[in-house]
Amino acid sequence: MKAGGKEISERLLDFAVRIIKLISTLNKTAAGRHIGGQLMRSATSAGANYEEACGAESRADFIHKMQVVLKELRESLYWLRLIEKSAIISEEKLKLLIQEASELSNIVAKSIITARNKK
Repeated sequence: MKAGGKEISERLLDFAVRIIKLISTLNKTAAGRHIGGQLMRSATSAGANYEEACGAESRADFIHKMQVVLKELRESLYWLRLIEKSAIISEEKLKLLIQEASELSNIVAKSIITARNKK
């Protein structure tokens, strides 16, 4: 089963790469290491779980794995917003990443709804 195919897969991969680059610019403080680690885990996990969803064995398995993708994207969005709100990195550098996390979350949520409504 597939949600949006290669385009979503590539967007999630690109998102993870951009997050990795962002994290490398965080200060090496306790807060920077903590936030960076959490953001790295959630952002990279979203793409990996999407790939698993694409190979799902059933609709229920697909929906479950896509829900995990959505959870990880929402968590990534939280950490990005925390970085923005605490002014660790400029709002301008975060704007496009926050937008992409939101768009990907919306796409995945819609895919879950569509999969649930299929007979």
